[in-house]
Amino acid sequence: MEDMEIKEEQTFETEDTTETSTLPYREGEDYLLEVNHLKVYFEVLGGHVKAVDDVSFAMKPGETLGLVGESGCGKTTTAFAINRLLPSNGNIIGGYIKYKGKIIGEKDPEVTGLFKDRKKRNIYREREAMMAPIRWKEISMIFQSAMNAFNPVHKIGNQIVEAILAHEDVTQEEALERAKKLFKVVGLPPGRVVGYPHEFSGGMRQRAMIAMALACNPSLLIADEPTTALDVIMQDRILAEIKRLQKKLGIAMIIITHDVSVVAETADRMLVMYAGKMMEYGDIGELFHRPAHPYTIGLLGSFPSIKGEKKKLKSIPGSPPDLVNPPSGCRFHPRCKFAKPKCMEEEPALIEVAENHWAACHFAREIYSGELKEE
Repeated sequence: MEDMEIKEEQTFETEDTTETSTLPYREGEDYLLEVNHLKVYFEVLGGHVKAVDDVSFAMKPGETLGLVGESGCGKTTTAFAINRLLPSNGNIIGGYIKYKGKIIGEKDPEVTGLFKDRKKRNIYREREAMMAPIRWKEISMIFQSAMNAFNPVHKIGNQIVEAILAHEDVTQEEALERAKKLFKVVGLPPGRVVGYPHEFSGGMRQRAMIAMALACNPSLLIADEPTTALDVIMQDRILAEIKRLQKKLGIAMIIITHDVSVVAETADRMLVMYAGKMMEYGDIGELFHRPAHPYTIGLLGSFPSIKGEKKKLKSIPGSPPDLVNPPSGCRFHPRCKFAKPKCMEEEPALIEVAENHWAACHFAREIYSGELKEE
């Protein structure tokens, strides 16, 4: 019966699955994580949402990457693709993801014919078998909505213990003791491990989620808005603790946030995304002091600084585009103050404006050198 398949045409547009940019890192080196021309699209009634469209970066052990941009730019989708947590309508349609030299994510196979659902289930089981020993033990995640990340009918301590027992050969008592120590690390009373999620405030649940993510001493920690529900004092404490553990255990981290000040404090490098695309990528000091993309300039101008002269904050006019039908050319051009006819017609390539500093803008070199400035 497997031979009786009805073949159907591939539904994704060919022009959207080609690699359009240069890699902003050297291939062949010993990376912990390598994301190479990643494309993730979601099937919806109106077409395909181009959530992540040609994103590339690489990380070595102990490094921290800040992933920044407005809501809907593809930050969390990139993180979910790394952990293979995409919903059923999300597909990797191009590129690949490597972890410790092993491909853990690549273009999803086309599934058509009479046995479409059965094949999808088989593919899902194969992926889960591959990711089970990696997810949480090797790559863990601090989810953005800690309010909903815990099972409401189980004690938080038991959920942390369950994660430890699933990956490590320890006793129940040893796992519970580790959970208590982790609670202390994130500023929670160790005795609260017996509490249920509804007995914790939003900030406490956020800290408990951070404790759970660190439970198995992962090599890579993906932190999706890890300090959203925390006050500034606790935010500083949590970030300092995460940095201390990074240094002690050699943990690499991807920190996803809207707050560029958090990235400035924690990250080694920064990747700026807009409408699924890479806008700018490079060392943190370089991007903050000499941004080469109008969108990065806009982001930095919308946050206050406690150092230097006081400046009036500026917002970026307009709204992000519809990713089912994104604008032609540069996706940022409808909101860009430097936009010219070329920007509306041609998609800019990712170019290196300085060592380890990349930008996807037709005028990146002029902006970087100061020849083109905002009026």
